[in-house]
Parts: sequence; structure tokens; C-alpha cells
Amino acid sequence: MSGDPYCWDDRVEAWEEVATSEAFLAIRDRIIELARPQYDDQVVDLGAGTGLLSLALAMRVQELVAVDISERMLDRLDAAATADGVSNVQTLVGDLRRLPLEDESATLVVSNYAFHHLDDAGKELALAEARRILRPGGRLVICDMMFALSLEPRNRRLIAGKVVALLKRGPAGVVRILRNAVRVLAGRWEQPATPATWEEMLAARGFEDVRIELLEHEAAVASARRPMLAPTRVPVR
Repeated sequence: MSGDPYCWDDRVEAWEEVATSEAFLAIRDRIIELARPQYDDQVVDLGAGTGLLSLALAMRVQELVAVDISERMLDRLDAAATADGVSNVQTLVGDLRRLPLEDESATLVVSNYAFHHLDDAGKELALAEARRILRPGGRLVICDMMFALSLEPRNRRLIAGKVVALLKRGPAGVVRILRNAVRVLAGRWEQPATPATWEEMLAARGFEDVRIELLEHEAAVASARRPMLAPTRVPVR
């Protein structure tokens, strides 16, 4: 992925409207509960957007780096941090698959609704980067849409629910359904992974204590931990 293929620079206001919805505020709060932030944590927020999660976490930790591909999103985050008197947030424009951060520089990595914009190979690269920047024992908490376009019962229920909700909006909803269908056929739709795929990817990238918690609608939270270093063995004399 080069540049900003989803044109997030042009969608700042639209995203802020979504991010301040009741559903997203509840998701933010659940991520924070599962992350168990401590004052001495060094946190990295992947796909931070305008700061829904970053600004809430910053009040609880020592330092936070907010990474996003959109410079305008991060400009809005900076402005909100200044307005709130938050001084421990650093913003960084970057690709989640190639983080411009040092090895083992974080104790907690979080993300909210960013990974479904990456294909599975991109997700695995981003997870490998997350593991690289985490210190041994560091925690990872990621919320994302986790389902697939399949006939599996949960997926079928989620898709049917979305279609019904759009149909209730009348002609505008029908147009939205048709546009989404065109995007799927053209390969330009978001690329969420299933909970099972997330478990496999996290295990493959060397994380342990992997857990998936299903939330309302299509959301789920994956949490895991980078293993502690193996203890050094003292040779027997």
C-alpha cells in the first residue's frame, strides 16, 4: 500500500462523526479495559485517526505514539490534544506494515478499526512490526471488524443485519448496497479477517495468550502478549 489509497485526508470530518458515535465510544472503552494501561506504559496506537483511542489512553500512561497514514487525521489529533492540555502524545505519519519505530520501544500496542484496510498479508506484516516494537512481555490489543463474506452462521447473520438496516433507509440504502456490491466484485471492499484467522495470524507471528472477544455487530477484540525472554541457563559445573 503506497500513499493513502482510502483518501483519509479527505475524510477527517466524516470519520470524526463515526468515532464519536455511541457504538465506537463503547468499543474504545472496552479496548482500554482489556489493555489495562499503567502509568509507566509506552504505548503505540496503530491507525490512530483523529485520536478516539489515543487521547483517552494518554491520560493514563507515560507516553503515547499515534501512528496513521493520514497527515490530516494526525493534525486533527494534535489540535485536540493541545485543546485538552495533553502533552504526552507524539504523532507519526507511517505505514503500519513498516513502522518507523525502534525495536522493543513499546510496552503496549493498540489499534481500533484500522487492520481491515489491509489484506491478510498486510495484516501479518503489521503484526510482525507490532511484535518487533513490543518489549518482551508487552501487550497487544486490537479491535477490528472480524467476519467474512461466507455462509458461516455468524457471518450470514451479520451480513443479513447490515442489508436489512440499509434497506430501512429506503432508496439511499439500496444505492449503498449496490455500491458495496460493486466494490466487492471489483476487489475494492474492506478486507476483514475472521476471528479464527486472527488467532492463526497472531500465533504465527509469535504471540502468546491469544484471546478473541466478540463484541456487538461485526466487531471483535484480539488480545495477546509478546513472550518474555527465555531465562538464561547457567551451565552446571
